[in-house]
Amino acid sequence: MRVLLIAGGWSSEREVSLSGARKIESALQDLGHTVTFLDPSRRFREIQAEARGHDFAFLNLHGAPGEDGLIQALLDKAGCPYQGTGPAGSFLALNKAAAKEVFSSEGIPTPDWALVCDENDLSQVQALPLPLFVKPNSGGSSLGMSLVREPGELGPALDLVFGMNDVALAECGVNGTELTCGVLGERALPLIMIRPKHGAAFFDYENKYAADGAEEICPAPVPAEVTARVQDLTLRAHRALGLSGYSRGDFIWDGEGLFLLEMNTLPGMTPTSLVPRAAAEIGLDFPALVAELIRLGLEERGGRSRA
Repeated sequence: MRVLLIAGGWSSEREVSLSGARKIESALQDLGHTVTFLDPSRRFREIQAEARGHDFAFLNLHGAPGEDGLIQALLDKAGCPYQGTGPAGSFLALNKAAAKEVFSSEGIPTPDWALVCDENDLSQVQALPLPLFVKPNSGGSSLGMSLVREPGELGPALDLVFGMNDVALAECGVNGTELTCGVLGERALPLIMIRPKHGAAFFDYENKYAADGAEEICPAPVPAEVTARVQDLTLRAHRALGLSGYSRGDFIWDGEGLFLLEMNTLPGMTPTSLVPRAAAEIGLDFPALVAELIRLGLEERGGRSRA
């Protein structure tokens, strides 16, 4: 097939996107596909024309554009199938406050939170107990995230987020172990336990993308009932947000309760990424995972006539 590989973009996660794209391009070529690379930040006006000339688009974008559903909407207009979630589910999942509203309505546990849009109106966030995580409401890769332990740290944490042209989500910190669960098709993948290294207080950007940044144990060494509960909650959140193809849920387990932090609609596809590690546990190497994502995308969208 002729595959349009879309990566890069203009979000703060651009370099992560480009890093993953190199491995994806190699896998696509190993699978026998002809690959055209397109970076929306360089060739935005060419997206629909290129999409109409290709059989499939493989997205490896993080943040906006990409995880916000914009590129998916353009591909839908062009009649070009792609892997993963469509525009509506992408938009809901990327907006952390909106996703948490959906989780709450579905009875899915998530840490208490407040949306901060104005540094002059801190009444809601000041009502939350410390410690707090403050992060961009529509970002990822832990970029712009701060751990606020003292009241005086709140202002700088908010300044960091507002400086990224976003509003801030303040979320109550839960002391526990980070677990992540991928979804592939309608199947929950094995859990991964994440233990940050380098003395980090949380799984930050450095720990996520450094080769030895964190200890990632798959399958996670947790009781069977915890594994089953995380997998059930991940599938419930995946369906509640209207996601498809694949996704990844990030949780904190405090030894008793489980708390869903967020769902990712375009999980990382770098050598140190989590979904490829979990897929390998069920026998899918990286090219096989790419092939399965294409199959799922064609299954959902391949029947559409070209516009």
